[in-house]
Amino acid sequence: MHIRLASLLDRDSIRCLHLSAFPEEEREAVAALAVNLLAEKTTPETFAFVAETDHIVMGHIAFSPVSDINTDKFQGYLLAPLAVHPQFQKQGIGTGLVEAGMQHLLQLAVDIVFVYGSPQYYSRFGFDPGFASEYVPPYQLKYSFGWQAKSLKDGNTFPASAKLSCVPSLRDPQLW
Repeated sequence: MHIRLASLLDRDSIRCLHLSAFPEEEREAVAALAVNLLAEKTTPETFAFVAETDHIVMGHIAFSPVSDINTDKFQGYLLAPLAVHPQFQKQGIGTGLVEAGMQHLLQLAVDIVFVYGSPQYYSRFGFDPGFASEYVPPYQLKYSFGWQAKSLKDGNTFPASAKLSCVPSLRDPQLW
């Protein structure tokens, strides 16, 4: 398995991957989000990784910047979406993608990473719902227990109770 930064050339593979990995009621929206994030032009950058073997994309993860609408005291990112093709799940591909993304974020000197997903899965990477509860997500959450955060800096000195904003591709309340 090889993990690399994704590009627009990967859009069809990424779309198909998300269509296969998500339940029917979510797959179209999540696949569209994954493809839209590939073309998202932001400062700081939005980026994604793919995991592949023999030029077959088996997994994908995206990271996009979030900001506090009231201050610029921290640099944050949102991990979303993450998918591994069903044939390749439970082989460490998702873990490899999350770890590659976190290493990239550390190089960018990011302060905090958010995720909206399974606490059972993301807690293994240090994501914490209690820490995330200090930050108001961009939209009302369907499943509030899934909102989690992880500090990438020692001495967490970020503003509490921040109201976050996200990139245009994520500005759909149905995604939350």
